[in-house]
Amino acid sequence: MSGEPSFIEIGVPAGGRARAFYGALFDWKFREYGGPESFAVDTPTIGAGIHTSDPDACMVVYFAVADIEAAARRVRELGGKADEPGPEIEGFGRFVECRDDQGVRFGLRQAPR
Repeated sequence: MSGEPSFIEIGVPAGGRARAFYGALFDWKFREYGGPESFAVDTPTIGAGIHTSDPDACMVVYFAVADIEAAARRVRELGGKADEPGPEIEGFGRFVECRDDQGVRFGLRQAPR
């Protein structure tokens, strides 16, 4: 596993408010993506997304892996939890949501082929 951060997902109750806040704070540029009040964020160093309806209202960091299936198995072997990796999303790759052995949320992401 390479493990460098590769994507940040920001789950919020109101996507428009998050867009206004982070746009003013960091001068981020946004594109609508995937639904109402959901946005892709173009930053100079890392991809990010804002989506609504996240019950935890939190940020989740996705870490780069070369083989998402093997990485999800390794999370489970180490006492964490990992969902089944989803299919490849064009332009994004594959991802899986996980929790470490103490319950902290994070994600794994395999870049597009």
